Amino acid sequence: MEIGIDSFAAATLTDNKQTGINNAKALSQLLERIEHADKMGLDVFGIGEHHRKEFLDSAPTVILAAAAARTSRIRLTSAVTVLSAADPVRVFQNFATLDLISGGRAEMVVGRGSFTEAFPLFGLNLGDYDELFIEKLDLLLEIRDNEFVTWQGDFRAPLRDQPIYPRPLQDTLPVWLGVGGTPQSFIRAGMLGLPLMVAIIGGDTHRFRPLIDLYREAGAKAGHEEKLKVGLHSLGYVGATTHQAVESYYPGYAETFTRIGRERGWPPVTRNHFNAQTGPLGALIVGGPEEAADKILRHSKSLGGIDRISFQMDNAGLSHEQLLEAITLIGTKVKPMVNGGN
Repeated sequence: MEIGIDSFAAATLTDNKQTGINNAKALSQLLERIEHADKMGLDVFGIGEHHRKEFLDSAPTVILAAAAARTSRIRLTSAVTVLSAADPVRVFQNFATLDLISGGRAEMVVGRGSFTEAFPLFGLNLGDYDELFIEKLDLLLEIRDNEFVTWQGDFRAPLRDQPIYPRPLQDTLPVWLGVGGTPQSFIRAGMLGLPLMVAIIGGDTHRFRPLIDLYREAGAKAGHEEKLKVGLHSLGYVGATTHQAVESYYPGYAETFTRIGRERGWPPVTRNHFNAQTGPLGALIVGGPEEAADKILRHSKSLGGIDRISFQMDNAGLSHEQLLEAITLIGTKVKPMVNGGN
């Protein structure tokens, strides 16, 4: 199983304000963490895309390209590219360029995104949410698979035998489909033969098994069975001990999700809720190395096998030093235990 990290490039806020110095330091530390993940043997590092004050990842391929120059083996991906609000031609060009810079280590996870700020920012109608994504995914895959593209849709000008460059180093640039909980999204990924990245940020992980079964059934019917992969994007943190991990992670987690909850109508986070989520069936992977490895394996078994898991750790106000240590533990202890090593 591949194990990696996803980051939303959390900004450093002082009295709810940003400064250029704070932002520069936060990005410098993020690049240091990606470099460290490469050295610790992790398989993949993903950068999200948001257009909000608390995140610095509005241009993820720029961050990933900087990381490519400082790493040698780790795969570099988006987590996710908000394809509904982007031009598929530019998305492909950016990631093809990243692939060339990184020596063939680029991937992308495309999805609708968990926030909606990109729609008014780029002059798009939120009412076209689904149609935009379906059309743009179709065009992106057409560009990926063909150097010369003839295509027509409803939301952009048509392409007539148009060459699109540069082409990536990899024969086929990997495109994963990032999904939440909509059955049609799982079926679509299977029909297209795309690897699936499931964002599980709460609830019981096993409740996603019927949806993943739909994905596998649709992929098999479409003749894509050998192409199918399942990945999990999971909130979590690994500390030296479970007690240390839980006590370090909870305060920032509660603050973040209570704040987001005020926007979305969720109730405030309570310690009982958090304890349930870090328990055996809950989605959060927070604990010492052995507890984290055991939970990953339980997740995999409950979902019929997974191919990749990515920790999202920087949403809980953890320090740079805590995140570096967690990456060390994931690479040197969790990954070997998950994959049958010592």
